[in-house]
Amino acid sequence: MTYNEHTRRRFLQVAGAAGVVAIAGCVSDADTEPESNGTNEPATEPADEGGLPPAEPVDVETIAADPTDVPDPVDWDEPRRHEWRLETIEAVAEIEPGVTIRYMTYDGQVPGPMFRCRVGDTVHLTFDVPDEHNVDIHNVDFHAVYGPGGGAIDTTIAPGEGEVEIEFQATYPGAHIYHCAPGNHDQHISLGMFGTILVEPEEGLPEVDREFYLGQHELYTNGDTGEEGHHTFDFGASADEDPTYVLFNGEVARFTANGAGGPLHAEVGERVRVFWCNGGPNLVAGPHPIGNVWSEWYRDGDVLSDPARYIEGTALPAGVTAFGHMDLEVPGPIHLVDHALSRVVHKGLLATIDVEGEPNEEIFNPNP
Repeated sequence: MTYNEHTRRRFLQVAGAAGVVAIAGCVSDADTEPESNGTNEPATEPADEGGLPPAEPVDVETIAADPTDVPDPVDWDEPRRHEWRLETIEAVAEIEPGVTIRYMTYDGQVPGPMFRCRVGDTVHLTFDVPDEHNVDIHNVDFHAVYGPGGGAIDTTIAPGEGEVEIEFQATYPGAHIYHCAPGNHDQHISLGMFGTILVEPEEGLPEVDREFYLGQHELYTNGDTGEEGHHTFDFGASADEDPTYVLFNGEVARFTANGAGGPLHAEVGERVRVFWCNGGPNLVAGPHPIGNVWSEWYRDGDVLSDPARYIEGTALPAGVTAFGHMDLEVPGPIHLVDHALSRVVHKGLLATIDVEGEPNEEIFNPNP
């Protein structure tokens, strides 16, 4: 089968399942979720008198990924073959108490799982969109993949169509994003369908004591920030790049002292690595650690160039994963923020690393 025949077959499969296909790069100009979503069920719920759809039961307690769930560093020096699997799950969960939305996720979490391999490794990916968990068409576009749509063309399937498989070689090192790209890219990414694949160089990365993985993204909803009830995606707000929320891992300030997940933890004397995945879909982020600096910052996920040193903050475009190191000299909280601070104060973006250990008054003395 030629490439063009294969592409046409896949297009017709999806078109037949959905009734309509949004061509990559095109988006709806509607203010709410599309009326057709690939099933006979409407994608939107009827609005109540206040303009918001009626609240739905929370299907899952949280969709926020655990920031400490990071694959082990590469410790092999010959190419390996990996068997990876991704499954899409759409679920209703809280953005903050009393405010829900139907998230779209890989493996039930935001961001999607982090994958790790070494340059030259081969990956065999199995991808599934089970009909019991989904109402929309999904796929995977790996920015680390040479191939049509980064794999998106050959992984585009409707719910219940059956598993698909692709295989690729990790030919270039770096931290790269992956995301859903079915046509309404902004909707699917905003609602949680993005993650990171790290392709380590042959010599690996410098050793650190701890690693954290966070995914920044915007939510565009038909309600105001903090307005109780069930929200739906607002295509007009997304087109205007006017988010209701800007979040880590799909939830307002979850990983803070007052958040449901509590702060992250580290110890004085450690070096930590933070992977900062900016899913977007639109806004440039400004990663900044309040109370520290990035002693080494790997711009745009570049692992071959020398990292920038002692960076207070930087610009991280939408659709890019970068990462940095921090040396922990004194105890106390380090707040991870986007230095476009209205996103922190009004939109929900905040995470905290609680550093424990003995004071070092030569470095910082709160009571001189």
